[in-house]
Amino acid sequence: MFKAILIDKNDDGQRVTVETLDDSRLPDGDVTVRVDCSTLNYKDALAITGKGPVVRQFPMVPGIDLAGTVESSTVDAYQPGDAVLLNGWGVGEKHWGGLSEKARLDSGWLIPQPAAFSARQAMAIGTAGYTAMLSVMALEQQGVTPEQGEVLVTGANGGVGSYAIALLARLGFRVVASTGRLEETDYLKGLGAESVIDRAELSEPGRPLAKERWSGAVDSVGSHTLANVLASTRYGGAVAACGLAQGMDLPSSVAPFILRGVTLVGIDSVMRPYADRVEAWRRLGELLSSAQLDEITRTIGLDEAIDTAGDLLAGRVRGRVVVDMAR
Repeated sequence: MFKAILIDKNDDGQRVTVETLDDSRLPDGDVTVRVDCSTLNYKDALAITGKGPVVRQFPMVPGIDLAGTVESSTVDAYQPGDAVLLNGWGVGEKHWGGLSEKARLDSGWLIPQPAAFSARQAMAIGTAGYTAMLSVMALEQQGVTPEQGEVLVTGANGGVGSYAIALLARLGFRVVASTGRLEETDYLKGLGAESVIDRAELSEPGRPLAKERWSGAVDSVGSHTLANVLASTRYGGAVAACGLAQGMDLPSSVAPFILRGVTLVGIDSVMRPYADRVEAWRRLGELLSSAQLDEITRTIGLDEAIDTAGDLLAGRVRGRVVVDMAR
């Protein structure tokens, strides 16, 4: 038996509860994992609250991340006792996910848990930190360097934004953080931001081209914000787009691309190949400290996750939320 958050749906709408389930309810897979920790992402909050079309089939256990210990395996790659990690692959959307004491999974979705991190620390990073690392790596691959000037991070108080700031600052970049919560300025500067701007500067319709301000950006917001970020990026700069908190539209023009040679790089973390995942987590192990993880993270139990999902969507959650199955 194991406890899990279960999302179900009938003619009256969606129902979300914490249930005790028999192992026979677990879906197909070649590895069964005893989950130590999961985390609460924006996508998980949309699934739990029903405010976004995340769940593809019902009933569903949400949770796009998990870290745990292999309980049983029918493949050679993983043996009982191995510490493993999962991000994405449609888990929590079309396959039962990590907000559960147990998960049965496809071994191809797993990577070994990096030795640099405990299960709690790995989930403090989760998809948010992993996506931030992929975004920073994309800027590096496009030739963006600290010497070229400031870099912008939008959605700065969220999980992706918080980690993007910490990673970029650690690499020597001068970071501008954009947020709707200016009262969190001290927190953002503590992560490494050199300056903080109000998101209102970027969130309204703007010009196709604006004054050149930053050499690169990590954007988790989309819509008008991303359009304005592109319009303000310096010649030859690059923007990594990894989220759509404001919207999935892009009310922009080709002007930044053909007049300033700006590159827009889309960041997918869900279906990323194994080698990319391992490299991103290796870099995270090099760049993040335990103190930073503690600053960005708070821990809750599984029974608290449903209420916390509503807080996350309402903008009342700073940084990352780890869900500890033993709590």
